[in-house]
Amino acid sequence: MSLKIQLASLIGRHIRVRPARLAGHRPVASISFDDFPKSAWTGGGPVLARHGVRGTYYTGGGFCGRTVEGTRFYEAQDLTELAAAGHEIGCHGFAHQPVSELSPAELAQDAQRNRDFLKAFLKGEAPVSYAYPFGRVSPGAKQFQAPRFSSLRGTHEGVNAGRVDLAQLNVISLETRLWNKDRIEAAIHRALHDHGWLILYTHGVSDSPGAYDSSPQMLDWALGKVAAARIEILPVRDALPVALGN
Repeated sequence: MSLKIQLASLIGRHIRVRPARLAGHRPVASISFDDFPKSAWTGGGPVLARHGVRGTYYTGGGFCGRTVEGTRFYEAQDLTELAAAGHEIGCHGFAHQPVSELSPAELAQDAQRNRDFLKAFLKGEAPVSYAYPFGRVSPGAKQFQAPRFSSLRGTHEGVNAGRVDLAQLNVISLETRLWNKDRIEAAIHRALHDHGWLILYTHGVSDSPGAYDSSPQMLDWALGKVAAARIEILPVRDALPVALGN
């Protein structure tokens, strides 16, 4: 990644495009999966079901039915099944390209392709939640995407509380590469104390997780800790109005 792109992403992350103040009436949490490896459903779905919670699957249409660099991604039937189970299908860009590297025309084309692809699984509606591919942004891309979604999520670590940017929500990673039980518990405690919005995220879920994935045991542990704190876990689309106090 060039220095120019790195600088654009840094600036974009700190420019507030959709400033808002969370109501702080009560804490809320969400669990989300990026890229949508098939294991996020086959391995992660049963864990969510045991906890009685629904998640958000940020989906890139270009991954459907493919295996890329050894990762098997979701199939159309998986989208149908998770939607029927009440989980949220979010948008993650059709080609899964960093938006900071795309021209305005390329951004528009990619956004429309993914929206058209996902509508078939959303009863003709457009997705309302978005996650930036690779977590990268730029001022222009952020301005472009922000009006098209209710919320947009990056990969910057933190609990969302008080003044936030709905175009750059923070997360806590459950990925193997960043796994830290103390950090996760500290985030849960902060969400409780500040009545904030805790968004957990990972990619695939398997017994042999890669660096960006989690094991079923890791996911089960994290959801159990959130449940023990009596924080309700909702898909991003449903947690947003709770966080805003609507």
